[in-house]
Parts: sequence; C-alpha cells; structure tokens
Amino acid sequence: MAGTDRALWQQIEGRLRQEIAEGHRPGDRLPTEAQLAARFGVNRHTVRRALAALAEEGLLHSRRGAGVFVAARPTEYPLTRRMRFHNALSATGRVPGRRVLSIDRAAASPAEAEALALAPGAPVLRVEGLTLSDGTVIGHFRSAFPGERLAGLEAPLRAGEGVTASLALCGVPDHLRAWTRLTAAAADALLAGHLQIRQGAPVMRAESVNTDPEGVPVEYGIIHFAGERVTLSVIPE
Repeated sequence: MAGTDRALWQQIEGRLRQEIAEGHRPGDRLPTEAQLAARFGVNRHTVRRALAALAEEGLLHSRRGAGVFVAARPTEYPLTRRMRFHNALSATGRVPGRRVLSIDRAAASPAEAEALALAPGAPVLRVEGLTLSDGTVIGHFRSAFPGERLAGLEAPLRAGEGVTASLALCGVPDHLRAWTRLTAAAADALLAGHLQIRQGAPVMRAESVNTDPEGVPVEYGIIHFAGERVTLSVIPE
C-alpha cells in the first residue's frame, strides 16, 4: 500500500468501505483484526482504527465475543400519537418482531403511579421484552398497565397477542400517545446484554404514556433503542 501519503489506516478504511459496498450484505461477519492485519501487512492497532472509523459512520457494528459485522440500514421508527409498532415497521418494509421476557404483577413504583394516575402502591401489570426489526434486536422495553382496570390484560399478552389487541379485549378499543420524553444514555451491562451491544454504547431512551380516547392513562413505558440501529422521526399531527 506504498506510493501514497495517505495514512495506512485511511487506505484500509477505503478498501473495506469499497468491499462493503460491492460484496457484503448486512449481517456479514468481517475477518478478525489479526486476519486483516496479516492481509494488509500492518499491526492490529492500525486495523482497529480503520474499523472504528467505519463503525462511526454506521457501516459496521461489533458484538461482544462475536466479532465485527456489516451493519444494516437503521430502522426508521416514527413517533406519532397513534403509535403501533407492527404497522410502523411494516410500512417501511421491515419485518417487526416482539419477544416477551417477563410478565408479572407488582405494586406501582412512584414513577408508575404518577404516570398512570394511580394511588401509590396500586397494582400494576408489568411487561418486559425486546422489539426486533428483520430479526435483529433494536429495543428493550418495560411497560406498566393499571392492574385493576385492566385485570384481564395478562392472559392475551401471555398468549402472544400484541398490546393493541390485548387492550381491545379489555375494553380499550383505541389508545393514543399522550407524551414522549427522549433522552440519550449509555448502555449498562444488563441493557447491553439485552440489545447485544457493547457496554457504554449509545442508546436512545423513550419514556411515554398512552391513554384511552378519554385521556385516561392505560400504559406507561420506557424503551431503550440501540443507537446505531434506529432512527427516530417525530411526525407532526
């Protein structure tokens, strides 16, 4: 790679970018740092710098203990008043998925009670899970629902029904997004494990409340999106 005054890592970056554009598909695993170092006749630090530059552009992502992979195009996720995860992703050509990790009943935390307009310690149904796009995990969510009003919600959720269908079965035919708060954060070890990203990687935290048509809260949720896999769009209505 002699004959040019460009830094070696920039030359490697350019070569890999071209190969990604011409012959790699999202999800393909790149050779190891050692293999790339041997191929280009440089040390691993030089290769690591080239890979880091491509990762910053969103072309690559790493998985702990698994390697470096070609990144998929970020999933477009619109934030609207009538949020429907399945419909939102399907409209962009993605295959939506949802994996429930746990469902349990508990006393409302102070934050849950305030958001759901419940008395302190009132019963809530908590649901924890993952959201997927084309089979890749993009988000980790925790939702709380008023336990007394929606006493029948647990059964359909455990049976695999989505939130919208489950709420309809409990007498809530429609629900609207009352508010959403977006903040940036860094993934801790537990969240990184759920999202299959490195600890400390950037995530987007969305805290929200959904209400029935009369404005009564029916769901309080917090979802963390893997920053490199999702683009959030605020759609005015």
